[in-house]
Amino acid sequence: MLIEIAGLTKSYATREGLNVEALAPLSFTVREGEFLTIVGPSGCGKSTLLKIIAGTLRRSAGSVRLQGRAIDGPSRDIGMVFQSPVLLPWRTIEENVLLPIEIQRQDVRNHRARAADLFRLVGIEGFERKYPKELSGGMQQRVGIIRALIHDPAVLLLDEPFGALDAMTREHMNLELLRIWKDAGKTIILVTHSIPEAIFLADRVIVMSARPGRIAEVIEVDLTRPRRLDMINSDPFGDYVRRVRGHFGSHGGLDA
Repeated sequence: MLIEIAGLTKSYATREGLNVEALAPLSFTVREGEFLTIVGPSGCGKSTLLKIIAGTLRRSAGSVRLQGRAIDGPSRDIGMVFQSPVLLPWRTIEENVLLPIEIQRQDVRNHRARAADLFRLVGIEGFERKYPKELSGGMQQRVGIIRALIHDPAVLLLDEPFGALDAMTREHMNLELLRIWKDAGKTIILVTHSIPEAIFLADRVIVMSARPGRIAEVIEVDLTRPRRLDMINSDPFGDYVRRVRGHFGSHGGLDA
């Protein structure tokens, strides 16, 4: 297995001195080359889990291992894409993409060719000299994906990357993400509030309960690839949606 998570928990101490349990003990694995999605109600710890896997947030207990090595801090083997791409407005798109290379004090010149390849991969070749304000929201998220891939990580983590986009752009970006996943050959873990999005993208869906976040079910998605948008209207797809929604009642429901 590429990633192994065992007995993972996360608790926070409030100003009042109370202990708030964000994640109950979680254990699961992620296969190499897999597209795994995580879905659950707001506040269930999805983003917390992703940050712990990324090494940017310390766990309270348990272990997270990547290729057999413990993750105890940020790793070059992991790239992360957030809901907002957080691009620096005074830097060109290419300069934004190469920022992690500068921070790691590597030679930027050695990564320009890879950056050019990634611009072609995500479909925004020719925009390298533009500034963030000149790009649409969907294009800015593509830049965020390039920036996460620039150091060639084994794993790509995405935290609600398309949540701020309109419905049509979001559907298009889902298709583009599947193409990028196939062409780049990466392992992807994506957090989302959208049940259809989670099912459409995934090989497996992890369904989380309300806080403290627990794994309610891990669902193998047996839908043909390549995925097409019209399969969203199929009976098998609807069965998966109902199966996930069955974990949530009138409270703690998910966005459609």
